[in-house]
Amino acid sequence: MSDRVVWIRIAKSAGFCFGVKRAIDIALQAAEENENVFMLGDIVHNEFVVEQIRQAGIRIVEDIDEIGDGVLLLRAHGTVPEIYRKAEERGLRIVDATCPMVIEIHRIVRKLADEGYTIVIIGDRNHDEVRGIAAQVSHALVISTEEDLREWRRAYRKIGVVVQSTQNIEKVQQILNRLIPFCRELRFMNTICKPTTDHQNEIRQMPRENDVMIIVGSFTSANTRRLTELSAAINPRTYQVPSAAELRADWFEGCATIGISAGASTPDELIRDVVHTICHLVAGAEVEAAPEKPAGNEPDRK
Repeated sequence: MSDRVVWIRIAKSAGFCFGVKRAIDIALQAAEENENVFMLGDIVHNEFVVEQIRQAGIRIVEDIDEIGDGVLLLRAHGTVPEIYRKAEERGLRIVDATCPMVIEIHRIVRKLADEGYTIVIIGDRNHDEVRGIAAQVSHALVISTEEDLREWRRAYRKIGVVVQSTQNIEKVQQILNRLIPFCRELRFMNTICKPTTDHQNEIRQMPRENDVMIIVGSFTSANTRRLTELSAAINPRTYQVPSAAELRADWFEGCATIGISAGASTPDELIRDVVHTICHLVAGAEVEAAPEKPAGNEPDRK
């Protein structure tokens, strides 16, 4: 019998961030205290969390017009002002689970617009968070990639830039460099949240230190996909799995170390299941002493 040990190393930042955990806690409490709780879309981008919310009795609808009376639960990603207005008109009680960091981005955008800046949002154009940010002002430009700037035909006097909270800072810097020729004044507010920064700092190092990288989280989660992209660019033996069921033994052939990270909407239970399954799939696999999560895993206050 071999004495060879294959070490499993779990990222300090893996799993729920402050904003997601807070949103789920608020949702479950609302379901416990009220009979008719409705939510527009999924609370976060993770199927297991969504099912947990359904099991608690919260009903997910696509349009506020589907709600008769009761409680409207607003998701972690935030929403547009129109939803608040319609909810008030209908007499719905609002329970707001929007991440405090996202609320802060809303405030920053409104302030920049009041100061005369043309608002530019760097982020995924169709993401709920980006839609909510853009709707805070009468006009906002969304840039998802550098290619979007090819369509620009005019310059602006003052541009104020904010960022979707889960973006990659390297991508943001590239877009900023391309924005400079389009304005006389550019003001950049780095609204990438601290949990995202912690995730991405670790994912830039862990793939160099481990033979195989496993990223746990839903393919619908933008921040999880971003972790996978960053890791795969450094270590081709990077695999994203929504759950332990997708793990394959052949991924780990000949490896001595396995790194595990997870998106901000991935429950700790799923991470534990992945670790448990790897210990069964890989002979000699053991978990290194579990690190504590960073103390700053709450949103920065601007």
